[in-house]
Amino acid sequence: MDEKISLEGSFLLAPVPVVLVACAHEELGRNLLTIAWCGVDCSEPPIVHVSIRPSRYSHRMIKESGCFTVNIPTVNMLHAVDLCGTVSGREGDKFERAGLTPIGAAEVPAPLVAECPVNIECILKKKIPLGTHPLFIGEIIQVHIDQDILNNEGKIDFTKAAPLTYGAVKKGEGEYWSLKKKIGKHGYSHSHE
Repeated sequence: MDEKISLEGSFLLAPVPVVLVACAHEELGRNLLTIAWCGVDCSEPPIVHVSIRPSRYSHRMIKESGCFTVNIPTVNMLHAVDLCGTVSGREGDKFERAGLTPIGAAEVPAPLVAECPVNIECILKKKIPLGTHPLFIGEIIQVHIDQDILNNEGKIDFTKAAPLTYGAVKKGEGEYWSLKKKIGKHGYSHSHE
């Protein structure tokens, strides 16, 4: 077995999903933010979290509007995704700048991203201060899925959805990765005993 090295505590859990978080605010308008600090927290009720620095333009918008959408981009959207994570909404409309299309959500005022094959509408349930990135906990109230990424069983085919992931060893050295193929199914180990 190879020898391991030890690192000081860091954000090395990787890869993690890359998402576009969209929000809307009566005074500030709409915004779009790329983040990788997100995840599923509960299945009943369905809960997700996104972590956003208070200095980000979207932070106030989500905190005050009480909602957001999580939009899952494809590998073909990498340029727009990276742009939305490296420029501020204070400098102009990121939808326009990235060439993305905002569409109305069914339940919340925050927009969906038309080009993303999966869109998740969330109501903000709680904000938890943690340090540099407060945690916004949202209850999923509606999910929209493009039909062309579904398989014959009506489930998402991740080779068609082509989601992005993100990995970073240390600050400023993050990398985008794609998923290539399915390698197993939950519980498959029991059928091989």
